[in-house]
Amino acid sequence: MKFVSFQTQEAAGVGILDDQGRVRDASAMVPSLDFRALPTLNPNFLPLVECEVAFHSPIGRPGKFICIGLNYADHAAETGMAAPSEPIVFMKASSACCGPFDDLRLPRGSVKTDWEVELGVVIGKPAKYVSKDQAMEHVAGYVVTNDVSEREFQIERQGQWTKGKSCDTFGPIGPWLVTPDEVPDPQNLRLWTKVNGETLQDGSTKTMIFGVAELISYLSQMMTLEPGDVISTGTPPGVGMGLKPQRYLQDGDVIEIGIDGLGAQKQRVVADR
Repeated sequence: MKFVSFQTQEAAGVGILDDQGRVRDASAMVPSLDFRALPTLNPNFLPLVECEVAFHSPIGRPGKFICIGLNYADHAAETGMAAPSEPIVFMKASSACCGPFDDLRLPRGSVKTDWEVELGVVIGKPAKYVSKDQAMEHVAGYVVTNDVSEREFQIERQGQWTKGKSCDTFGPIGPWLVTPDEVPDPQNLRLWTKVNGETLQDGSTKTMIFGVAELISYLSQMMTLEPGDVISTGTPPGVGMGLKPQRYLQDGDVIEIGIDGLGAQKQRVVADR
């Protein structure tokens, strides 16, 4: 199933996409998504949302937004960094989260804001010290994430990566939360990015160094993963930092990212004044 969080002129609601990709209003039965037990509903029997809708992040604001760095060997190579021997973990502030079609705002002083299409994994039940074999039992679903990164803030200033990853609007999520029954193999998904219509990323989760199950197990040894937490699992090659010459987002650019079966996002880049 594909769950959405939507807004009309009258109200906000929770919806499910039907077989034709239309939004059906599930708000009366699902006032808010409980990631511990997503409902099984037949969307074709729910009321059709016939007016124009805006999409929010389907999971709201997560308790933890955990990101994995350099998790594709070909992406590590394009950055000139060695492939990691174990997952590189950093946090993105939950206040960076926004909807899949919201403007992407360049922070004041930004000169190197970059794109990163990523597979996001949403936790459905608490995970603590789980094995790799048990890990997938803790997945509520999958989302598209854009791990937007200001590279100067991230790399050229003192401190951790978090400061380059956590600016407002640097965490678009959605448009849908897709349940695991529709994603039989999360390690076989195509990811892509277009900037102003030009395809710059075109990769596959097949080339992840650490797969979804391994990441959940690894993280659960260090912290309890809770329902609604998001793990953004890394990006394939084609980011602006890896291009020659390097290329970064500018005021007025339009960025589109997507994952086959999970939907696509589109953001207009707007510079903060």
